[in-house]
Amino acid sequence: MAAYSPGVRVGNWSEDAALAEELLEDFRRRRERGELLIQKSRKLQDNLLRKVKLSLPKDGFVHFGDTVMLLSPDNKKSSMENYPGVCGKLALAVDLDEIAMFSAESLQAPCGVSAVKTMDPLYLASDHKSFLRFAKKSYLQQVFLTDELSYLTRWHAAFLDPQLRLEYEGFPVPANSNIIITHCHTNRSLAVPRNFWIRSYFGMEYEVVCHTYLNSHKAEEDKNYWVIVTGNPSDEESTMIDRPDPLSGGIREKNEFHEETQNIKISD
Repeated sequence: MAAYSPGVRVGNWSEDAALAEELLEDFRRRRERGELLIQKSRKLQDNLLRKVKLSLPKDGFVHFGDTVMLLSPDNKKSSMENYPGVCGKLALAVDLDEIAMFSAESLQAPCGVSAVKTMDPLYLASDHKSFLRFAKKSYLQQVFLTDELSYLTRWHAAFLDPQLRLEYEGFPVPANSNIIITHCHTNRSLAVPRNFWIRSYFGMEYEVVCHTYLNSHKAEEDKNYWVIVTGNPSDEESTMIDRPDPLSGGIREKNEFHEETQNIKISD
């Protein structure tokens, strides 16, 4: 038997018609205030995918207040040497829960962190691993974003070579160069293991943890290498990592330049 529509005056036709009109008015009010689910998700996606202009340091160092991108550089190894890890550069990104993606208007702290291939401030934080707090895939020390500024959000940038690290203590942090980033509270370094991946709304991303990977010489492995990337002064639409490498006959390495200049004798 077919059901009657609200237009047919049978039963509680007046209540049904009033309910339909009320639902339509409620829809219009929510649409005007931007409270519809599709409007919230579109606004959040626009914020997440909005292009951000990076800072352009004039002296080659990182300054307080700079807008930068944190990058795990390519280790220059083949896919067989990296197996089962991934090759290429990985940038630090926000790992959003898919439910929050379609319900929140802005980023809700605390939230996860991941590494990908290509508002109120949020701070990168970490804490000691416990039975309830650990990375989902690797079970190592967790890294997350929070809106509370505390000692858990304090990090230390260290020189790459451990033998020269003490001499460079307190020096300005160089931009666009490999460095080690260590968590002050736990004394563990930020890392991308590259063999633990998670699936998010934007596709496959890689887990970011706090763990110091040491080789046989007690030096950090390339999993702990990071680059603070700044904007490209010659092209506002790109970054310094997008600039082409100098030609073989062009700019020489700094160490090579120093070795040659040390042997030059200046006459009186």
